Amino acid sequence: METTTRIPVVDLEDGWRDVLAGVAKLKCILDGSNVVRFIPDEYMHLYTTVYNMCTQKPPNDYSQELYDRYKQALDDHIESIVFPSLNEKHGEFLLREIVQRWEKHKLMVRWLRRFFDYLDRYYVTRRSLDSLKDLGWSSFRDLVFDKLKSTVATIVIGMIDDEREGNLIDRALLKNALDIYVEIGDSQLNYYSDDFEQSFLNGTTDYYSKKAQTWILENSCPEYMLKAEECLQKEKDRVANYLHSTTEPKLFAAALFQLIDRRGEEILNKENSGCKVLLCDEKTEDLARMFRLFSRITDGLLPVSKIFKEHVIDEGMSLLKHATDAANSRKDEKKGVVVGLPEQDFVRNVIELHDKYMAYVTNCFQSNSVFHKALKEAFEVICNKDVVGCTSAELFAAYCDSILKRGGSEKLSDEAIDESLEKVVKLLTYLSDKDLFVEFHRKKLGRRLLFDKNTNDEHERILLSKLKQFFGGQFTSKMEGMLKDITLAKEYQSSFEEYVSNNPESNPRIDLNVTVLTTGYWPTYKNSDINLPLEMVKCVEIFKEYYRSYKQHRKLTWIFSLGNCVVTGNFDAKPVEFVLNTYQAALLLLFNEADKLSYSDIVSQLKLSDDDAVRLLHSLSCAKYKILNKEPSNRVISPEDAFEFNSKFTDRMRRIKVPLPPIDEKKKIVEDVNKDRRFAIDASLVRIMKSRKVLGHQQLVAECAEQLSRMFKPDIKIIKRRIEDLINREYLERDSENAQTYKYLA
Repeated sequence: METTTRIPVVDLEDGWRDVLAGVAKLKCILDGSNVVRFIPDEYMHLYTTVYNMCTQKPPNDYSQELYDRYKQALDDHIESIVFPSLNEKHGEFLLREIVQRWEKHKLMVRWLRRFFDYLDRYYVTRRSLDSLKDLGWSSFRDLVFDKLKSTVATIVIGMIDDEREGNLIDRALLKNALDIYVEIGDSQLNYYSDDFEQSFLNGTTDYYSKKAQTWILENSCPEYMLKAEECLQKEKDRVANYLHSTTEPKLFAAALFQLIDRRGEEILNKENSGCKVLLCDEKTEDLARMFRLFSRITDGLLPVSKIFKEHVIDEGMSLLKHATDAANSRKDEKKGVVVGLPEQDFVRNVIELHDKYMAYVTNCFQSNSVFHKALKEAFEVICNKDVVGCTSAELFAAYCDSILKRGGSEKLSDEAIDESLEKVVKLLTYLSDKDLFVEFHRKKLGRRLLFDKNTNDEHERILLSKLKQFFGGQFTSKMEGMLKDITLAKEYQSSFEEYVSNNPESNPRIDLNVTVLTTGYWPTYKNSDINLPLEMVKCVEIFKEYYRSYKQHRKLTWIFSLGNCVVTGNFDAKPVEFVLNTYQAALLLLFNEADKLSYSDIVSQLKLSDDDAVRLLHSLSCAKYKILNKEPSNRVISPEDAFEFNSKFTDRMRRIKVPLPPIDEKKKIVEDVNKDRRFAIDASLVRIMKSRKVLGHQQLVAECAEQLSRMFKPDIKIIKRRIEDLINREYLERDSENAQTYKYLA
């Protein structure tokens, strides 16, 4: 026979009496009383009692009653013990008490949930009731937290303000107190945000508003920024130490607004210590701090970059004034001609200025694009100013010429030359009239290649490669061709010397060196059909004969103005060798046939223009070396003058270079550039109209200016004139319905 063991029904009051005994023991344990902790049998008895009361058949299923009494037991405990103990405390003591009571309450709820585990897992889940944990925490929230949350928030904010004033506080206590706001909302942060954070942020705003008002009056700009940066860092530390991480952006924004954003203009323009003064005094560390602070506010860098740009322009204008004053002070009093080269110093100083403030942009301003733009705009102003009547394009070309002539006045090393050229090319990016620079540079490059025997072709190629890298192949193609011509010229010369040695009857008995140039690559040079002496004519004819055998279908045009000769003068004291221009040599050779010649005789025999004759005769009779005697003896050449060979001439040197008075080629270069610009504008207009077919006037002008801006800044009036010219030449026509619209005529 089977026997069935019947479990006796547990009465509600009897069972609850056992549970209350367990709760009472738990309270004693949590309060630190000298009570033995729960042994397994006690725990199992309590668990089993609750289990039985929940699994008995109705009407003895006491699940709902246990659920209600569970909350009531917690409420009774809070009302009788917890809340009275909190009411007795104030300030930091209240904070400690509520932290301790919350920790004990969490432990109490955790243990009770173990006793009531069956109820929590089955009854609560099936009925979709609040879990026992939520029920237990809501008791503390409703009976303690909601009544004291404002007081606690006030105490916490007060302690934080004390810390801001430099006092030591218990950070661990603050963190534990603030964790209650987070935990009580089951990590939803609504209690933390509504009941603490908003009040805290309002208090932060008030605190830093007052501090900023005091500091801005009492401290200099660097001192104020140092305090502001320290405060912002400390606020970040507070978040790391005891505030919730979501508070950081709001807290930082509140402090930043009061310390920097709201006081930005006062900080930047503070008398005797603002941004302008920091730049003047080269306070790089303070400028870096200013960047860090103002970069954190919306558009905060714009006013800083504006001051930076204005300062750089002022520095550039100061250099310009210094160069102008230096040039004026070095003028020859009699002639009013600048005899020094302060313009070269100006370019060198501008390079140093650019290096200095590029370092500011890189180091102080962390290569921020706003400051790169400010630096670019500042140097576009500086680099497009005329200096003592010279355009910047001319100055840069002259500076490159100086560097490439054996390293300039400083005799730079190869590495220093490369570095200097790199810096000049960077400055050229700011230049509006790049085409004008190209023409000046091409002119000077031609002179270096033709007349400077010490020219370093490698440096020339390095500069061209840098220009090509920044501005494209069109910028350098002609100059690359010039270098190629010089290389080929050396091959021609070797071939010519071989030709002469193989044809003795063609030997001119004179050392002849001819450089063949390609017309399209080189600048235009003045040329005239001078009557050469027979010795020179023979040399020319021999080379022509050689060249025809070498290049049958090419025509040679001789530019005698670029040639030079070595002529020996036999004087009474000693023979002297002269290095002369071809025209000078031709003129002196006339005196082999006559001791004395008039101005008109010289002009007619050589077929010279009056301008050329005056320059040549002045260089030989009125300059430093008086190879010819002039009658009358003055420094002005006139058609009535007569000249004779000065047999008494002597000099301590055995070889003398006799220079010609310089010709100002600037006007012609500018004219050539303006002519090329007209062609460039025409080509651009035709390209645009060819692709667009029909276009309005304003849009056509704007697109043309945009296309050409890489090389030069076109004048809008000239663009309009070129449009009219293209209409007259029937490349374009006006729309019959709208005169401000153009059509392309294919």
